[in-house]
Amino acid sequence: MSYDNTCKFLAEEYPTDFVRWLLGMETENINVLKTELFLEPIRADSVTFLQTKNRILHIEFQTEPTSKPPIPFRMGDYSFRLKRKYKCPVTQVVIFLQETTNEIAFTEEYRDETTIHRYRVIRLWEQDSALFLNNRGLLPLAPLTKTDSPTALLNQVAQTVATISDIREQQNITGCLGILAGLRFDKDLIRQFLPEDIMRQSVIYQDIWERSKKEEALKLVRFIIDGRFGEIDSSLIQQIENLSAEQLEALVKAFFSFSNINDLQAYLNREN
Repeated sequence: MSYDNTCKFLAEEYPTDFVRWLLGMETENINVLKTELFLEPIRADSVTFLQTKNRILHIEFQTEPTSKPPIPFRMGDYSFRLKRKYKCPVTQVVIFLQETTNEIAFTEEYRDETTIHRYRVIRLWEQDSALFLNNRGLLPLAPLTKTDSPTALLNQVAQTVATISDIREQQNITGCLGILAGLRFDKDLIRQFLPEDIMRQSVIYQDIWERSKKEEALKLVRFIIDGRFGEIDSSLIQQIENLSAEQLEALVKAFFSFSNINDLQAYLNREN
């Protein structure tokens, strides 16, 4: 998931670079759509919708070719929902990050007895690295592109990132680069080229760290609830899942003062 989220971060932070690359157009008027499009969200973390003046660019990043529902069906489903909601043309692009021979990575349409729906597929390992090296928002993707010398390319990208004058931006680009490079290189090699302290200061690294802390805290809270109260109402579970990592850690301590489920409910009502 961290790979998908990293790409989503880049597309939403640098929409102009992605629109230029995928639509071949220059525009500053781009909206990142935060839309409640789905009744049942499907891998929503990996999906980005960018709206230009008269078109929606739907980007989906994939590390694995297999998914449920399958990618071709999902693209058709997304397309119809987007057109119905926004009433404008939709360009869809599936970007495969990691090299594979699976036929899904070479499939550009959904087809059944009555419907044919087409979309674009980009396989990064076939892309010329020059475009990515010259666009800051695409720079972290460059090590995954076509090259005769992957290590030299990683070194070139790292040197380019080091020239970014804005410290916060350099941290974020370095963090994204460190994560995505993990699809092609081992950790020791990445550390040779990328300062680990800078990577850890990036937004995306901090987000992954927070997600990890929350997942562990949720596991502990659920374990305690199962032992103290058994099965509880789904509304309580939802309230618990809405808590931050820090709030979950505080809840673990608060359990010692709870006499019954009503105490848990009262506590959650105060926190949410």
